[in-house]
Amino acid sequence: MRSSRLLLLNFLFFFFSPILTAKGAFVGTYGINYGRIADNIPSPDKVVLLLKQAKIRNVRIYDADHTVLQAFSGTGLDLVVGLPNGFLKEMSSNADHALTWVKDNVHSFLPTTRIRGIAIGNEVLGGGDSELSGALLGAAKNVYNALKKMNLEETVQITTAHSQAVFADSYPPSSCVFKDNVVQFMKPLLEFFDQIGSPFCLNAYPFLAYTYNPTQIDINYALFKPTEGIYDPKTNLRYDNMLDAQIDAAYMALEDAGFKEMEVMITETGWASKGDSDEPAATPENARTYNYNLRKRLAKKKGTPLRPKKVLKAYIFALFNENSKPGKSSETHFGLFKPDGTISYDIGFNSLKSFSSSKVASCYVTLVISISVLLVMI
Repeated sequence: MRSSRLLLLNFLFFFFSPILTAKGAFVGTYGINYGRIADNIPSPDKVVLLLKQAKIRNVRIYDADHTVLQAFSGTGLDLVVGLPNGFLKEMSSNADHALTWVKDNVHSFLPTTRIRGIAIGNEVLGGGDSELSGALLGAAKNVYNALKKMNLEETVQITTAHSQAVFADSYPPSSCVFKDNVVQFMKPLLEFFDQIGSPFCLNAYPFLAYTYNPTQIDINYALFKPTEGIYDPKTNLRYDNMLDAQIDAAYMALEDAGFKEMEVMITETGWASKGDSDEPAATPENARTYNYNLRKRLAKKKGTPLRPKKVLKAYIFALFNENSKPGKSSETHFGLFKPDGTISYDIGFNSLKSFSSSKVASCYVTLVISISVLLVMI
């Protein structure tokens, strides 16, 4: 009888306790960026319901907002938090500040909030700010050392996302190398990431490539639609979609820099559903086509022509249209969902359904009573 009770208690402990697996765990191949530069999107607790309803487990945010972190507590969703660019110089020059930031924004929420990674800045290199670029590595090291002091370095992964601006040329993919003014910052960063097992994170947008070069790029190639594609004579590889070519260009740049085995992960990719007059490809139909075909591409769990064994993983940009983002109209129309939780277009997800918290509480109470009765009977 006693052994039966212990078995049941052990089961309940493991069933209800949050389990943090290996560092950087990305479940499946599909994730989403949860941007919040808007004044009309759902509250974080409703966003959790939307994500769980859509069965999207991997989520990135661009800060470490405590309201969001609390809402994600106990949900089983895996979260990557962001250290914004404005913090990099401070974190690079002051290890104590990095330690405090990790304590306040990561350690204090674990393990109930499954924080799986910290993105150190966003698109820092190639942006033209040499002072900020110089602070990136120091910030990454200090945040990593802070994690290490708390024995979290095997649970929380350090990364940083790069834009296409770090490359000198990416066509054809085999010609891709890092820009001369980027290499001095990139190479030490890659050496550090190689030591700690972090991937190369890339924000890749066929939408932007096509928008800038509509006469030279076949839109079908950008949208994963049937096309002749391109042929790379140096590698003897053919590409039937632009995203794969952009990823393999990154792999070639990494190989040229001496990091052939480093994984490339897509941290942002998407297609705008509306834009300015000089962004005619930003339509709901094109956005639906790109995101629907991308979802199918990721579901195949395959690699790229150059790295067929490295399964592609990607975070889609973005969860919502963000009405307060600056810049061109397209910047506010990348969302898979509208602010009210309805779908922007159909790629297989459903709109947010109303969900009564009283029903959840009722189910929980019923479960607890049932378990208590079972324990008494054992």
